[in-house]
Amino acid sequence: MKIAVCVKQVPDSWVEKKMDGQVLDRLGVDAVLNDLDEYALEEALRIVEANSPTGAAGPESGHEITLLCMGPERATEALRKGLSMGADSALLISDPALAGSDALSTSLVLAQVIASGGFDLVICGTESTDARMSVIPAMLAERLGWAQLTHVHKLDIDLAGSTAQGARSTEIGVETISAHFPVVISVPDKINVPRYPSFKGIMGSKKKPLVIKALGEIEIEADSVGAPASWSTVREVTPRPPKSKGIKVVDTGDGGNQLVAFLEEQRVI
Repeated sequence: MKIAVCVKQVPDSWVEKKMDGQVLDRLGVDAVLNDLDEYALEEALRIVEANSPTGAAGPESGHEITLLCMGPERATEALRKGLSMGADSALLISDPALAGSDALSTSLVLAQVIASGGFDLVICGTESTDARMSVIPAMLAERLGWAQLTHVHKLDIDLAGSTAQGARSTEIGVETISAHFPVVISVPDKINVPRYPSFKGIMGSKKKPLVIKALGEIEIEADSVGAPASWSTVREVTPRPPKSKGIKVVDTGDGGNQLVAFLEEQRVI
């Protein structure tokens, strides 16, 4: 079984995000592996471990986990963390022409790589913490012509039947969905608890294959991606206004009335 886990390097969630013109400033802040992608990788590792004759991931398991990423060469730092967690290999698509790509361009690049990789499963986090769009998994499934199991908080894999079954929460309850391989899956943060890289994993990650490819190597034209080809663009950026001073209510016997009046003014009640 071959599993691809799509990951992204994003600005650290704990730092204040700033814009550099019409795009997010990524060079002036610390960058990390997208938090929500760690849940996708953890789920892939658990699938392999559950189906491995040794009970562990790695070459001896007979299964392979590959990290796929699109971004600048700096994204190798995030991929190394994924490798230290237990992934077998990583592929980074990096090219200056990709700058300013929107979700459509990103899904085009990732789908091209996946289509030629012979994967059975593609697992993604629900969204990236920098864009919060949550559309890449569905876009990948559409471009590949694969089934999709999105936002599943419980996942069961049947290798003998080449099927995946997931449970996801909806407004009316829990829905059970299933599909035959190949399938695109997205998982939220409540599906598991990602492991911390061990010292052995960190040291071993330095020897694992991490390949960087340009657009030409995956047969995608530069004019079909990047800012010029994006269907969405940022037209204007306005800094968030400073937080206004709060209203202090001194209760002299009519505090309740003042609170009700404030809530009515804010149209809360």
